[in-house]
Amino acid sequence: MTVRDIWLPLSDLGAMTPLVFMFVLGLALLTMSRLALMVWQRQRVLASGLWPQILLQGLRVDVIQLSILCVIPALFLPLSEVNGLWDEWELFTYYWVIAGMTLLLFLEAATPGFIAEYDVRPNRLFVEYLKYPREVFSMLWKGFRIHIIFGLLVTVLSIWLLSRLMQPWLEQRDTWSLTQTLLIWPVLIVVLVLAIRSTLGHRPANPAMFAITADTMVNSLVLNSLWSVLHAIYSLRHESKTSAMYGRMSMQAVLQELSRERAESPGMAPFLGMPERPSLSILEPSRKRERPLNLVIVLEESMGATFVESLGGIPVTPELEKLKEQGWWFERLFATGTRSVRGIEAVVSGFPPTPAQAAVKLSLSQSGFFSLADLLGRRGYHTEFIYGGESHFDNMNGFFRGNGFQNIIDQPQYVAPIFTGSWGVSDEDLFNRAHDSISALHAAGTSFFKLVFSSSNHSPFEFPDGRIELHDEKKATEANAVKYADHALGQFFARARQSDYWQDTLFIIVADHDIKVRGESLVPVRNFHIPALILGADIEPRRINTVCSQMDLPVTALSLMGISAMHPMPGRDISRSNASDSGRAIMQFEDNYAFMQGNEAVILRPGNTPVHACYDFESKKVRIVDAPANAAEKEARALANALMPHLLYEAQQYRLPD
Repeated sequence: MTVRDIWLPLSDLGAMTPLVFMFVLGLALLTMSRLALMVWQRQRVLASGLWPQILLQGLRVDVIQLSILCVIPALFLPLSEVNGLWDEWELFTYYWVIAGMTLLLFLEAATPGFIAEYDVRPNRLFVEYLKYPREVFSMLWKGFRIHIIFGLLVTVLSIWLLSRLMQPWLEQRDTWSLTQTLLIWPVLIVVLVLAIRSTLGHRPANPAMFAITADTMVNSLVLNSLWSVLHAIYSLRHESKTSAMYGRMSMQAVLQELSRERAESPGMAPFLGMPERPSLSILEPSRKRERPLNLVIVLEESMGATFVESLGGIPVTPELEKLKEQGWWFERLFATGTRSVRGIEAVVSGFPPTPAQAAVKLSLSQSGFFSLADLLGRRGYHTEFIYGGESHFDNMNGFFRGNGFQNIIDQPQYVAPIFTGSWGVSDEDLFNRAHDSISALHAAGTSFFKLVFSSSNHSPFEFPDGRIELHDEKKATEANAVKYADHALGQFFARARQSDYWQDTLFIIVADHDIKVRGESLVPVRNFHIPALILGADIEPRRINTVCSQMDLPVTALSLMGISAMHPMPGRDISRSNASDSGRAIMQFEDNYAFMQGNEAVILRPGNTPVHACYDFESKKVRIVDAPANAAEKEARALANALMPHLLYEAQQYRLPD
């Protein structure tokens, strides 16, 4: 068979010929590459038990990537029918196909060496290392000489073979009319765009959607290396904003400032002084137990203080108001940010906010990053995330699987749900599944940690009829959705209190953030105010009036559970606070960062001097004030707290000792 024989079946496709050729050839080559990698890593692939899904989902990823390569020349397809431009179209697509396919093959050729070194396909590191060419190329030549030679050979061979394969295209004549092209063109663009999204959901496909196992490396085999690298490049633009925009301090200066803060603050243990894990400290629990409690965190979507009457909001959470009489009720607790991933970051990992994206979505925190699931999993706990929607949203699936969560339950796993809306099954379905899972594990004598994340209170505010007396006349409003979410929450805890697991389990109810965080102030503190409640087991009723943060909850939970632990979390153990403790909260609002101790706040802004402010808990207003006499000390503490998470993240030091 000659090269021209290969092109003969494509000759009737007109200007689309090179795009179809690239698509078909690309699918074949990427599938063969994935199969070869799976054979190489067969032990881990077979251990996952999901090799068919790896191939099928891999094919889906390849379609996404090849559609991305095709969509750019496809946009210019009508120009091929303009008089005199056919030859230019042939040359343009000739070089485009050769360049695109060579890049595709080069990255696949680089994959085995990258996996051998980093246990994952080329990703962010592949791009970041380009910033250090001398050091990196020296390292590669010394340690990966065979891989470099192999990659260069593949690149040269690809260009040569593709040039030969594409030669008949340069000799092909135009077989389509302008009318045919204009009729086909919009259909082609729509098909390619849909293929790139690969879903009709709220967000296009992302690597988290294809995290189907707890093995990060196996998950990366589902991807192809070009898509992995391109997605990493896309993500890097969100990571370019760092806490360094507020000023600079050395790590040593940051640690000295934060050590002083810890010495002055009840419930904060001193740093252990480990250079490779500078934020590590030891938590000694305030309650000693023969067997530590189980833990269930209920993260309520967008249920800010705006919807809690006793916190100054509207009366749409009557069940929560009843429950607050049964446990520790936090009256001045503040969210760290304005997105669900920010709440997850704080509650599950105890990680402070930064101007960059939350750790849930950042590339360096996708494995080995500290989480309660990792800590408790090492102690024999069964760790699980239960969600009513699709867990790939906001990269939750990828983050959780890489950081200690052993199991994930999301929308596809609900059988005959009571109600399904745009964001997944109803909160009733969510809590029914949570109750069944908790009951089964408790009956088996297995310790557990569950993160239960609600989703009913989310635009377009869909929930089943006949459950609540509507607060607003129109059903689909945020107030009605919150009231339904509160109704489902009340049902769950009514069952939980009657269940055997109640006495052995610590429950935390907390919002991820308020529903609409906006305002004219530099940081709208009132919209960061959220409800939080700790109950269950032997927890007595108590009002917590000190200023607290979401970051304090995981540390406090471990203390009340009776767990002695080494951990990197900067949060405070509220069970050891006292009436004179003013507390502190940290809030990230866009590029502005607020560090609030008591009612006094320092607000850091990019490229500007810090602003000092006071927050009135009664009027819920922020008032700018003159800098106090100790302004420099306050600003240094705020800056140290702002810089610490970024420094720990970049150095990959926010983790447990190996």
